Amino acid sequence: MNKITQLFNIKYPIVQGGMIWNSGYKLASAVSNAGGLGLIGAGSMYPEVLREHIQKCKKATDKPFGVNIPMLYPNIEEIMSIVVEEGVKIVFTSAGNPKTWTSFLKEKGITVVHVVSSSVFALKAQEAGVDAVVAEGFEAGGHNGREETTTMTLLPMVKEKIKIPLIAAGGIATGRGMLAAMILGADGVQVGSRFAASVESSAHNNFKELIVTTNEGGTQLTLKELAPVRLVKNKFFEEVQALYEKCPSKDDLVKLLGRARAKKGMFEGDLEEGELEIGQISGLIHEILPVEQIIQEMISDFETAQKEKASFEF
Repeated sequence: MNKITQLFNIKYPIVQGGMIWNSGYKLASAVSNAGGLGLIGAGSMYPEVLREHIQKCKKATDKPFGVNIPMLYPNIEEIMSIVVEEGVKIVFTSAGNPKTWTSFLKEKGITVVHVVSSSVFALKAQEAGVDAVVAEGFEAGGHNGREETTTMTLLPMVKEKIKIPLIAAGGIATGRGMLAAMILGADGVQVGSRFAASVESSAHNNFKELIVTTNEGGTQLTLKELAPVRLVKNKFFEEVQALYEKCPSKDDLVKLLGRARAKKGMFEGDLEEGELEIGQISGLIHEILPVEQIIQEMISDFETAQKEKASFEF
């Protein structure tokens, strides 16, 4: 057992990212049943919808699972209450100060993990009392750190500063990527894009098909004035780029973004007008697969890479 399998009481040190519009109870329970840690993505759920997904997840798996909670949402108090009421044992927090909720959750016996994009924030999370951190590099899909530090440089920098377990995220979809992250100091990995393109993902099939056809260079980080986000270069993305040429104000960007654009793209399947969040690693994802097969392929690839590494000579 390593630090992450021990912390969560799971078979493999693989955590499924709690992605908005992708991570319902079907995906979370499938990942947990296959030996990883599934996370329900609270970011795209009204409080009562989240409660329903937690209850369904408890029926779908007897294995540990958690909830990912971005702390920038206005109904955060209600969401935290539901997590406690429903007996959720693991919470991943992001997009906010870990001090705000960590002690509250820990007092309820909940294991807390915080997502960071720099060693400075990793230290703050450790000081706040979290049980582990996810260090997410610039390659990741969705909302991203302003520092634009890649996973390969971020991991050893964070490892140097903290004593608690470290989970790597950003650009990991294979067993080889997992081994590389662990050699750089990670105790486990968080995988997003690869699970977004799974049978059990709650994303629209149009979006899943787009992930497997998005090539190297098909995504880019944008909207840094609001909150940096990595998007597929579709019609909406091109509209954002065209607006940038006019030196827009923050209000101009907010107006273009509008409401529910991520839902329109990832959940409803509008590939033109939707906000399509996916990581750079999509260029290495070639088919939509069941979760169990994804995890087994990762473990097999990890073991093969380990054997190859053992035979390296200089």
